[in-house]
Amino acid sequence: MTTSPEHFASFDGTSLAYHVVGEGPPVMLLHGLFSSARMNWIKWGHGDRLAAAGFRAIMLDFRVHGESEAPHDPAAYPPGVLVRDVAALAEHLALEPGAFDLVGFSLGARTAIHAVAHAVLEPRQLAICGMGVAGLAGWSRRADHFKRVIDEFDTIKAGDPAFTARTFLKSQGTDRVAARLLLDAMDDFDLASLGNITMPCAVICGDEDHDNGSAPDLAALLPHAHYVEVPGGHMNSVTKPELGEAIAAFLAG
Repeated sequence: MTTSPEHFASFDGTSLAYHVVGEGPPVMLLHGLFSSARMNWIKWGHGDRLAAAGFRAIMLDFRVHGESEAPHDPAAYPPGVLVRDVAALAEHLALEPGAFDLVGFSLGARTAIHAVAHAVLEPRQLAICGMGVAGLAGWSRRADHFKRVIDEFDTIKAGDPAFTARTFLKSQGTDRVAARLLLDAMDDFDLASLGNITMPCAVICGDEDHDNGSAPDLAALLPHAHYVEVPGGHMNSVTKPELGEAIAAFLAG
């Protein structure tokens, strides 16, 4: 289903876009780094799968992504900016604690984990997709990889380990100035804080996805989580119906 985005002003006035599909209990979906709601959730039918399962899928475009603004002012990127954006959307939609579910893929997953572990959001259930232990505790190394892609964008050639990421950034038309500022606003996660995530969780990851470390190990560190394996690697598991089916099955109980 093709949807036209709605917009709202986040905590600092930045205009952010979000898409809504379906009716029923709300589910907030957070996409991956340099992707968008359209690329992660709409194009491959995951929003429609949740709608068919009786949910209202609310799919945010993070700042610097999709149809949201990409400010160049460094002041628009305070620490934890994405968590604050998600909280602003929850407030805008009047989502009450325990009355919505939360789903994140890759960057969206780590943003969701930060938000829940630090009591910014309290979803009924949490689905963590495309994320492992290293993607939380070792984020600085992962961020350095993407900073290099941005800084050396015009000189990275085929055969370079960074070429795939460069190609993806180019295909998405990512604003590299804003993206660089956003990367500097993120930090590592203290794994001890996983104990604060007490709602039911599913850690859903591709069988060939090792980009963010071990997803089964992450599930083992969460108090009430189980691991769900779906086909694919980090870049293509999100294109397969099994991901949306696994999310819908978990949320529906």
